[in-house]
Amino acid sequence: MSAAPQNFRPQSDFLATLMERGYVHQCSDFEGLDAKARAGDLIAYIGFDCTAPSLHVGHLLSIMILAWLQRTGGKPVPLMGGGTTRVGDPSGKDETRKLLPVETIDANKAAMRKVFAKFLQFGDGKTDAVMPDNAEWLTRLNYIDFLRDVGRHFSVNRMMSMDSVKLRLERDQELSFIEFNYMCLQAYDFVELNKRYGCIAQMGGSDQWGNIVTGIDLGRRMGTPQLFALTSPLLTTSSGAKMGKTAAGAVWLEAGMLSPYDYWQFWRNAEDADVGRFLRLFTFLPMDEIRRLEALGGAEINDAKKILANEATALVHGREAAGQAAETARKTFEEGVAADTLPTVEIPAAEFDAGLGVLTAFVRAGLVASTGEARRQVKGGGLRVNDSAVDDERAVLRDGDLRDGAIKLSLGKKKHVLLKAK
Repeated sequence: MSAAPQNFRPQSDFLATLMERGYVHQCSDFEGLDAKARAGDLIAYIGFDCTAPSLHVGHLLSIMILAWLQRTGGKPVPLMGGGTTRVGDPSGKDETRKLLPVETIDANKAAMRKVFAKFLQFGDGKTDAVMPDNAEWLTRLNYIDFLRDVGRHFSVNRMMSMDSVKLRLERDQELSFIEFNYMCLQAYDFVELNKRYGCIAQMGGSDQWGNIVTGIDLGRRMGTPQLFALTSPLLTTSSGAKMGKTAAGAVWLEAGMLSPYDYWQFWRNAEDADVGRFLRLFTFLPMDEIRRLEALGGAEINDAKKILANEATALVHGREAAGQAAETARKTFEEGVAADTLPTVEIPAAEFDAGLGVLTAFVRAGLVASTGEARRQVKGGGLRVNDSAVDDERAVLRDGDLRDGAIKLSLGKKKHVLLKAK
């Protein structure tokens, strides 16, 4: 089922909230899931593989769904994929994922746990979140026993028809046997989580629909109670770009990989047409307030963008960090000064003594990828040093350019870095 029945009106706070705010794409049984949520019996999980030392904005939609589940009386289960990460999910990939060492997977998992504590309440209560790791059961499986007890329930014909498999084959991209087994392990996770925690629903992005439904089918064949699937839309911006991707790369949720200021700027730079949708999906603001903000027009839409940036940043980095980022932006854009809280890159003082080429300086600051790109920006008037346009690509930065020990480099109107002498 890809859409709610025509006359369906959710009775549970959970589904009513998710549908009103735009989180729902598909559900295997709207009425059945709604009844479980209304009765306070909904325990649901979303899986997160440990492929990087930080989650990114692309994961945020799933995290928010788990948070809303808890806020509306359900029990969220963020599942760490310590086991499945050793295999690699082929969904949406044109090539095999790089297999990571177990030590790297464990380190990534530990780093990811910190994010969830900002959104969910963990504990032993009925609605408190729990965070299992599928390595607990997947690494203990006996291969022959798994083939006999679980593998016999899978149809290779049906597995070949799944998008994660079919798209790779259609593009003539090799699909390894270990990747082919991924959906079996994910389906088995669903059954195992039902036994251990009473999970009756798996949620995730729409690209996971086939894998989730496979888990429901496996559960039916292995005698579990009725299981449910719920997916959210894969997000793009109004201009068609993939949500959470920028020219500089992924928008990480870990401050050590992306500063709170840059995170704040990501939301502040949202396209006008996306502001209302992002307020619905990525903040806990009441809907009446969101409707007021998205109705703003003209220059006032910038006020809504600042609120979006403040609220989204506060959830991940805390209210104080969000306030500091907002103040840095105000000083930078409204007062034209180099705020101390701008992203900073330290350069040995000796380099300023000798003279640091301006093109090299912008590369070192991370504002451009190469001196060639910097040279093109100079010709287009896109580079500024201490708020003055760079018009000579052979210019060098020296001690005399330092202001309070730093030089402010700017790419366009919105990207700024301080070079500090050390």
